[in-house]
Amino acid sequence: MRIVLWDVDGTLLYNSAKAGTFYHDAIRQVAGVGPAPGEPHAVEHGKTDAGIVLERLTRWGGDPAYREAVSRRLDELSDAYLTDAARRTATAGVDDALHAVAGAGWTNGLLTGNSRHRAQVKLQGAGVDVDAFDWDRSFFGDRTPVRSDLTATARDALDGAAAVILGDTPADGAAADAVGFPFIAVATGAYDQEALRATSAVLVIPDLVEGLPALLETLTAL
Repeated sequence: MRIVLWDVDGTLLYNSAKAGTFYHDAIRQVAGVGPAPGEPHAVEHGKTDAGIVLERLTRWGGDPAYREAVSRRLDELSDAYLTDAARRTATAGVDDALHAVAGAGWTNGLLTGNSRHRAQVKLQGAGVDVDAFDWDRSFFGDRTPVRSDLTATARDALDGAAAVILGDTPADGAAADAVGFPFIAVATGAYDQEALRATSAVLVIPDLVEGLPALLETLTAL
C-alpha cells in the first residue's frame, strides 16, 4: 500500500484568523478560564488539538484534567464550520490534487492535529470531497498532545506501507522525521518556501496547482 497523509489546516484549507476562538470558547465554557487581556497569541501552527488545549489550560491556570472534556466541546462548537459564517476555504487545486494522487496509485489519508469530527466538518464546509480520503487509514490529534506520537501511531498502524507526510509547517516535517516518513511541504500556510526548505522536505511546492506536476513526479520516484 502507498498512502499520502495530508495535513488539514494550511495544507488542504487556508488558515483562518477566527480558528482560535473555538479553542477559547470551549476552554472557557468547560474549565472557566481564559486569556488575560492583551495576552499575545501563541504560535500554534503544526500543533495538535490536544497539545493546544493542554498548553492553553496550563497557561491560563485551568486543570489539565479538563482536556478531554474541552476536546468534546470543541467538536460540538466546530459544527459551525458547516455554516456560511464560519466556513473555511479550500486551498487552490485541492480536489484536482487529491484525484491526481489517487490516479497515480496512492491512497489519500489524513494526519491532522484535529479530531476526526473537526476535520470532516471543516473539509465538508469548505466543499472538499470528503469521500476522497480513506478515513480508516487517517490519524487525528485530539488525544495526542505531541505530533510525533501521532506519526508513530500511523507508522505502527500502517505496518510497513509506503507513507508520505504532506503538510505546511516545520512541525509536520519534524514529526515525519521522527518515524522515517518522507516529508513533502506546501507553502500555503504560515511558512514560506524558504522556511520549508530548511526542513528535511524531499520537495517544497508553492501550492497544489503550480506544484502538482512536481508532487506527482516525486511520488512516482518514491
